[in-house]
Amino acid sequence: MTGVRQPDVQDATVRKREPAHTLTPAAGSTTCPFKMDASALLAPAHAAATLFMAGLIWFVQVVHYPLFRRLGPTDAAGYAQEHARRTGWVVGPVMLAELVLGLTLAARGGPAAWVALALLGVIWASTAWIQVPLHRRLAVAPDPAAVERLVRTNWIRTGAWTLRAPLALALAAG
Repeated sequence: MTGVRQPDVQDATVRKREPAHTLTPAAGSTTCPFKMDASALLAPAHAAATLFMAGLIWFVQVVHYPLFRRLGPTDAAGYAQEHARRTGWVVGPVMLAELVLGLTLAARGGPAAWVALALLGVIWASTAWIQVPLHRRLAVAPDPAAVERLVRTNWIRTGAWTLRAPLALALAAG
């Protein structure tokens, strides 16, 4: 038969499936020439949130919290109130994103994801049970002992986020 192509051995073999994160042209798409599996962004987004928080917590630990020691009695409460209000807008959304992404990664399995989630649990517990009550105390009145405890106990979060960073990068690398 002429004009009819006969299948060859190459056509009959099963071809390896492309990874989900590979950009491929979308069939019939008029708006976007490529499609991408959104789940491929999960681990990199998680790593970005974790790295942001790891960097921020080191700034807070080394620069910001120690500066609370320099506040005078008339400045301390107002400064602590403003600190809590402004910091919440910066860290709140990133911490929530990190939590949701971390839970999703852990649900997909793997020991690194579960260790990273456990560290996130330590961070949230420390924040809720230690740092937030200390900030509330400082927002009422100056308290040098509370400042010292804040600086000392924040090492819990600093250490946990520092340990999370390489785990998040490993998860993003696959």
